[in-house]
Amino acid sequence: MKTRAIGGLRVSEVGLGCNNFGVRLDASRTAEVVHAALEAGITFFDTADVYGETRSEEYLGRALGSRRAHVIVATKFGMPIEGGAGGASPAYVKQALDASLRRLGTDYVDLYQLHRPDPDVPVAETLGALGDLIQAGKVREIGSSNFSAEQIRATSTARPGRPAFVSVQNEYSLLKRTPELEVLRECTERGVAFIPYFPLAGGLLTGKYQPGEPPPSGTRLTEPNSRLAPRFLKEDQVASAGQLDALAKNRGHSVLDLAFAWLLGRPAVASVIAGATSAAQVRANAAAARWTLSAADFAEIDRITPPAQA
Repeated sequence: MKTRAIGGLRVSEVGLGCNNFGVRLDASRTAEVVHAALEAGITFFDTADVYGETRSEEYLGRALGSRRAHVIVATKFGMPIEGGAGGASPAYVKQALDASLRRLGTDYVDLYQLHRPDPDVPVAETLGALGDLIQAGKVREIGSSNFSAEQIRATSTARPGRPAFVSVQNEYSLLKRTPELEVLRECTERGVAFIPYFPLAGGLLTGKYQPGEPPPSGTRLTEPNSRLAPRFLKEDQVASAGQLDALAKNRGHSVLDLAFAWLLGRPAVASVIAGATSAAQVRANAAAARWTLSAADFAEIDRITPPAQA
C-alpha cells in the first residue's frame, strides 16, 4: 500500500479507525481485525482515550504487541473520560497522555491529537505542553480534530518556533463536503494533513442501504437508540448514496471503493480511516485505495453530490 505524509510520519493511505474496539468488538475480535489490517498493508491506527470507555487503546496495544514499532499509532485526548473534566489544559494534557501510554502499552505516541477545541484554554498553552511532550520523546507529532479554518490559522502562529499541529481530523465524505468551503484550502496552503472521519457516512456508503428499501438489521445505523441514524438515514442522503452506488457499479466497483478513492483524490487528504468489525471489512477497505478516479468520474460525482457552497 502507498503511503503519505503527516508531518514527519509516513502513514498508509488507508488507516484503521479503532472506535469499534471495546464497544462492538471484544479483545479477541479486535486482535483479528488488527492482524488483518497489518496483513493488508495498513500501518496507521487511529484511536482515542474515550473510545470503548478507554478499552480501545488497551485492546489495540495488546493486539499490536511486538509489532508496535512498525506502525503509526494515533490517539486523541480532550473529551471527558472516567468522570474527569477533560479539556486541553497543560496539566490535563500530560495526565491524559500518561494514561494513554499505559493503556497502549507503549512509551510514545506517533500522533497525539486534541479531540476538539477547548474554549477555556488558550491554544498556545496547549501547544506549549504538547511541545514539552515532544521534547520528552513521548510524542512524535501533534494534531487537531474538529477544528475550523480559523482555528487552524490560529494554531499555526500561536507559538512561533514551537511545535504546531501537523494534521486536522474532521468529518468529510461524499455526503458531507463542508471542509471544501475553507478547511481543505487552509490545510493545503499551510501544509497541514487532512484526515477525514466518517468517510463512509456511518456505513451509508457501503451499499447496504438502498432507496425505497427498509434498512438492513444488525448495522451501526439500525442498532437500538443509534446516535448516528438521525444524522445519516435521511431520505435525500439515502437517495444520493443509491445514485453513487449505481455509478460505482457501472465502473465495476462498489460504492465503498468510490468513497475511499474519491477522498484519496481530494487535496490535503493523507489517509482515509474507517472502522471495521471483521477481517473481510478491513480487506475491502484496503483494496479500495487501488482505484484512481478519472476527471469524468469526479464530474459525475459532483452532479450527484454537488460541492459544498457557502
